[in-house]
Amino acid sequence: MNNDWDLVDLRVFCQVARRSSFVAAATDLGISPAYVSKRVADLERTLGVTLFHRTTRRVRISDVGEATYLWARKVLEAVDGLNDSVARPDTTLSGQLRISSSLRLGRNHLSPILAELNRAHPGLEIWLELVDRRVDLLAEGFDIDVRMGEVMEPHLVTHLVAENSRVLCAAPEYIATFGAPKTVAELAHHSCLLYRERHQTFGVWRLQGPEGIESIKVTGPMGSNHSDIVFNWAIQGRGIILLAVWDVAEALASGQLQRVLPEYRQEANVWAVTAAKLQSSPKLRACTEFIMKHLREGPYALNTTIQ
Repeated sequence: MNNDWDLVDLRVFCQVARRSSFVAAATDLGISPAYVSKRVADLERTLGVTLFHRTTRRVRISDVGEATYLWARKVLEAVDGLNDSVARPDTTLSGQLRISSSLRLGRNHLSPILAELNRAHPGLEIWLELVDRRVDLLAEGFDIDVRMGEVMEPHLVTHLVAENSRVLCAAPEYIATFGAPKTVAELAHHSCLLYRERHQTFGVWRLQGPEGIESIKVTGPMGSNHSDIVFNWAIQGRGIILLAVWDVAEALASGQLQRVLPEYRQEANVWAVTAAKLQSSPKLRACTEFIMKHLREGPYALNTTIQ
């Protein structure tokens, strides 16, 4: 084995390891699958090991590949840290930036904000991934995760974007037909539109009210992992929803939705989460601060205030 490997080979290898696919890695990197395969083969030849077990149906990382991945990440992080630490304050940002978030927050708010970030720093290679689950920043190689709710992972660093809550709402049509529940317990007898949030227990709503936390098992004929869908169903009078204030503020203001049990809410603060302290990476700090600023103010900010 020799050490005559290239940083490009490490970046390509790490992307294949994260995606478990040469084709997906090629798509992410904007290069051809053949070139991805060549770079990985060159790295395997240089190191004298087999990094992936390949079949016609899948790519699986080998045991030595997993060990190589951990070291490759350390090498690439050190290189990025060096680039960040020696960059002049007036230098435009460059390099890869991988961000994850939930579907509605990412589409309606983060995507236009990141377009502005790219306009200010065209050297950045930005990847935004929207998923309906809680990501593992370290294992999946994300720099920033913008999420709602409590951050449980002790190794992550949290940056509060906005204080926020989820509230109960329904369309006037639904309330006129079925009435509004007067207690949390009565929610069990209503059609509740179930939404599988990234970290919530499906079908159980935990609500903060005058007497503290109350939990209720809710059911309904319709549910989805996409908040847009349950939001639209609620507008159509199909049931009661529990969604973030910034998700429903406009519909409440227009009268399309009305609050149900307005004395109850569920805390769901918005966080920008990173795997490293921002002080160690000027690039990561600048990008995180840019995202946080524009989520708080401006045309794409989160409206977390309702009457």
